[in-house]
Amino acid sequence: MRAFSALIDALVYTGSRNAKLKLIADYLRATPDPDRGWALAALTGALDFPAVKSATIRNLMTERVDPVLYALSRDYVGDTAETASLLWPEPDGPPEPEPSLDEAVQSLSAMTRVSVTSDLPRLLDRLDANGRFALIKLATGAMRIGISARLAKTAFAQAFDVAVEDVEEYWHGQEPPYSALFDWAANGAEAPSGEHVPLFRPFMLAHPLEDTEVDLADFAAEWKWDGIRVQLVHAGGETRLYSRSGDNISHTFPEVAGALDFPAVLDGELLVRGSHQGGEQGGAASFNALQQRLGRKTVSKKMLSDYPAFVRLYDALIIDGQDLREHRWDRRRAQLEMLMARLDPDAFDLSTLIEADDFDRLARIREQARDDAIEGVMLKRRDSPYVAGRRTGLWYKWKRDPLLVDCVLMYAQRGSGKRSSFYSDYTFGCWQGDPDEGAELLPVGKAYFGFTDEELKWLDRHVRNHTVNRFGPVRETDKSLVFEVAFDSVHESKRHKSGLAMRFPRINRIRSNKPVHEADRIETLRALVRD
Repeated sequence: MRAFSALIDALVYTGSRNAKLKLIADYLRATPDPDRGWALAALTGALDFPAVKSATIRNLMTERVDPVLYALSRDYVGDTAETASLLWPEPDGPPEPEPSLDEAVQSLSAMTRVSVTSDLPRLLDRLDANGRFALIKLATGAMRIGISARLAKTAFAQAFDVAVEDVEEYWHGQEPPYSALFDWAANGAEAPSGEHVPLFRPFMLAHPLEDTEVDLADFAAEWKWDGIRVQLVHAGGETRLYSRSGDNISHTFPEVAGALDFPAVLDGELLVRGSHQGGEQGGAASFNALQQRLGRKTVSKKMLSDYPAFVRLYDALIIDGQDLREHRWDRRRAQLEMLMARLDPDAFDLSTLIEADDFDRLARIREQARDDAIEGVMLKRRDSPYVAGRRTGLWYKWKRDPLLVDCVLMYAQRGSGKRSSFYSDYTFGCWQGDPDEGAELLPVGKAYFGFTDEELKWLDRHVRNHTVNRFGPVRETDKSLVFEVAFDSVHESKRHKSGLAMRFPRINRIRSNKPVHEADRIETLRALVRD
């Protein structure tokens, strides 16, 4: 456990990506199995200990230290694990030997909602402050130390000099602590086989177009649909539907997962049919409709009927056992077009290509596209193979310009991790009525990115100097600062007082010189809602 806690401590204070990669790679090479496998699982968010929640830590702390002291300390520090690890009282008498990471994982796995109140304290008593910090991060799954799953896999690849694409290919067939994966990478054993298992393959991703010049003679254009990117895999008589992050979401969309009955790996966009909310019959509804289905553990018959899901296909990776990923895009597209006759039209359709003779014509078509289900345009090089990750020069995404409104800052809350000392999460609102006649500000969104580090420091000072009320960790500010907020779309929502919810809001500009009464009205935002 000591080596793992030292790794976590070092990662917290390391800002450089390359330095983080080296720290993880050195740890993986030096640490024996199974500890290094559990560490890798923790860094990639692959561990779950249902008995241990943030509330569990809070309850244990308030039993051992003054509740007011803990609450004030937690608010000041901004991180539960750090607060608890420092305030945890030292045990009476000599502590038991420090557990290994494997022992800690096994103990956490065995805990129940009843036993955790006695078992977890005994484990924490065996550790120093750094060890307690690492254990709580491990147990609650709230690492927040600037490590993505992709970065951890890249570090694994660097540690053993293997391709990160191969690591991602084999990863999803393995369970922590990844013994077969380490045996392959570190000891030269045969690569784990997933031939008869419906495993996730890494997606091919696109670069933003920005100022890149492309020749439409070499590229095909198609719509970028506004759903969620998915991969449908059938192997060994089983079909699974995966999200972009590799999560199995088959149980949430059983009608889609059950619609592929032959060996294949297909790439597409998960959408919901229109018509129930005013959309075109058989077409795609807005992302707001899809959200009604996302994250549900069980799906009722009414939900299946009201929000029927389907996949708009982009690409084919494997068909009937034949791997097409090294083939040109246009050849894969031809294979996909022929495949459509074998697929259920209620569950699948094909993303159409955009006919444009030149770039100016494509730009005009893109500008006119304000369909709820269209997010922009994709440009795919006709001779591109299907390769994992982002490769320069192959695929580009040209998202439609965002919508913009001026909003007033209302509330702020501290961030997490390296932002735990800053008020970096901002809730903003628009006016209902005329501000000169006692209008009310109603919250319309929340954002925590879109600004520079220098702007964050300025905003943090503004919040501290303009606080008029406090609600636990939330500060209410006086209504004196205007944000220009960018967002992709806005939808009606019964969960918000304003009746509206933005999609992907971000701070586009801080308009410190704009009078707050000139900020936008709710009516302006509501006019942007599309059925």
